[in-house]
Amino acid sequence: MHASFVVSVAVGVLAGSLSPLTAAQARADTTSPLTALVEATAQRLQIAEAVAAFKWSTRAAVEDPNREQQELAGLREDAAAQNLDPDYVVRVFGDQFDAMDAIEYSRFAEWKLNPGSVPAAPADLSASRSAIDGLNNKILSQIVLNWSLLGSPGCASQLKYAKSETVRAHRFATLYQQALSRATESFCQAPPPA
Repeated sequence: MHASFVVSVAVGVLAGSLSPLTAAQARADTTSPLTALVEATAQRLQIAEAVAAFKWSTRAAVEDPNREQQELAGLREDAAAQNLDPDYVVRVFGDQFDAMDAIEYSRFAEWKLNPGSVPAAPADLSASRSAIDGLNNKILSQIVLNWSLLGSPGCASQLKYAKSETVRAHRFATLYQQALSRATESFCQAPPPA
């Protein structure tokens, strides 16, 4: 009787010690392959705050079509160099420009109604542009890594899960949730693998 009690306790302890590993593995197994792509997109969107503050302080327009066209031309070249469909990449980043513009317009409206809430503006946009360039590279790398998934029927469910994870991790309010949806709108429209 004593021996069976010891065995029962040992099995219980062993089972209890395995449960946290199993739970951690289960969480790791449920992470979407698109999470890193969506996370980089979310970080890119957050740069809109500093950009908006700078544009507000300098009375610059939210939209800068010339700069956007220059960036899209460079991204088109980067896409071709990495054997990605350039039109797809331009569409993906065009969505991100639209989402960032929406955040900036929202901040402008907020500050127009409440001038005391305007944050201190950066001296220039060099740090923001450098951060955007780095995130653009990360996004392109993630597109390369996930190319087959981005053109597959399984993309929509993986993207939905990745957005959910990212929204939860950042505790995004409605504005950022909407912007993230807009910024990722074309992700699952990659041409199917040849």
